[in-house]
Amino acid sequence: MSHKRMPKRKAAIAVGGVAALGAAALLLPNAMASQDKGTAATGTVRPLKATDATTLAAQLKQSLGGQFAGSYYDSAKRQLVVNAVGDGDAVARAKSAGAVVRQVENSTADLQSAAKTLRTKAAIPGTAWAVDPRTNKVIVSADSTVTGAKWDRLESTVDGLGSGTATLKKTSGTFKTFVSGGDAIFSQVQGGNVRCSLGFNVTASDGSPAFLTAGHCGVAAKQWSDSETGQPLATVDQATFPGEGDFSLVKYDDPATAAPSEVNAGNGQIVQITQAAEATVGSAVFRMGSTTGLHDGQVTGLDATVNFQSETDPNGVDTVTGLIQTDVCAEPGDSGGSLFTQEGAAIGLTSGGSGDCTSGGETFFQPVTAALAATGATLGDGGAGAGDQAGAGDEAGAGDQAGAGDEAAAGDQAGGDQIGGGADDQAGAGAGADDQAGAGADEQGAAADQQGTKHHGRSGQRDGTSSLTGSN
Repeated sequence: MSHKRMPKRKAAIAVGGVAALGAAALLLPNAMASQDKGTAATGTVRPLKATDATTLAAQLKQSLGGQFAGSYYDSAKRQLVVNAVGDGDAVARAKSAGAVVRQVENSTADLQSAAKTLRTKAAIPGTAWAVDPRTNKVIVSADSTVTGAKWDRLESTVDGLGSGTATLKKTSGTFKTFVSGGDAIFSQVQGGNVRCSLGFNVTASDGSPAFLTAGHCGVAAKQWSDSETGQPLATVDQATFPGEGDFSLVKYDDPATAAPSEVNAGNGQIVQITQAAEATVGSAVFRMGSTTGLHDGQVTGLDATVNFQSETDPNGVDTVTGLIQTDVCAEPGDSGGSLFTQEGAAIGLTSGGSGDCTSGGETFFQPVTAALAATGATLGDGGAGAGDQAGAGDEAGAGDQAGAGDEAAAGDQAGGDQIGGGADDQAGAGAGADDQAGAGADEQGAAADQQGTKHHGRSGQRDGTSSLTGSN
């Protein structure tokens, strides 16, 4: 998420609706700056920062091959947990590398086969499923609209997969795309306005400035403005929805538009987005959206499939695959908004979900790495961090999430509801754990209990509820 600077214009398009609503902390002092030195050679489990854990996970996926069955980060114990099918030298090497290795029944291929069966037999509007490495199962969710014969069909399909392969649960609310109600980017269409949130500024493959947002936003409208009644400033170049993703590439009409890779968090807080990274189950993430501002939570599943009720066909379904599942809340208008880590890694674009930011819920995100690969775009102006995008997709189960950082250990931080750290902390996020220890501690609490205010086209509509003290 970032903000752009437009020549001769007072207002800039909000990146992901980045009004920093409430006092959610973006950056924290590094509570794990001094990593314990484990004795990996003897197989002792090593405490790891989240960044180190995801790097190790990517390496172990390669070495384990078909034995690899996913991984996740245990933030409470600061350990990487790797699922493995069977035993042998590769598993022994994984233990020697300092990971916790669990012997599980379901291989990655088994879980992918189960997901394929669900897609074939139970693509019912209001359902979703994702792989959860913590349970080594596919978790299937059904919203409040799945009743009667639809529920029976879904339940029968899940039962057919076996209790050891999949779990079925009910979720509150209704799975829907969050395409209306925000105030970050606007498009005038027949019947009214479409409102979404801008995700991340990028450079298109032809060198022109552009941004990423949700695919269903790009399908709904072609031209976008930074105000409800303003002139169009950007035009959709590519849009994917439904199908294999939910992302749009939107090019700024003025080729002189500067599109820096930044997050404007309000109150002068700027976070540099330095790279794109894969999500990791167990890692803490932040979402910025035009309706609800800043909220945080945890990645709960990968390679999720969501079956939205079609908005054009009352009897149809819009199925989207390959999404990130989280417990971060979102509401209408947050579509397209940014999912990122406190170190400045771009993770996802808000797609849809259930619930709201009062009662909670679950939200799904389009992986940024996949959107960049599909569109040929690079982050920001193609400068800092652009080269780090290559290879981000190597870790399908745990993520090659460079930059995921220490956010998963947020519960260890002091200060609670605050936007902590300063500009220096943001610019150097992820640059070295030892250098970050304690950085910005004096500034913690300076922004506590802030109220959302109008800023560059974003308006805070309620107090932000995120708190990194005790976050997931």
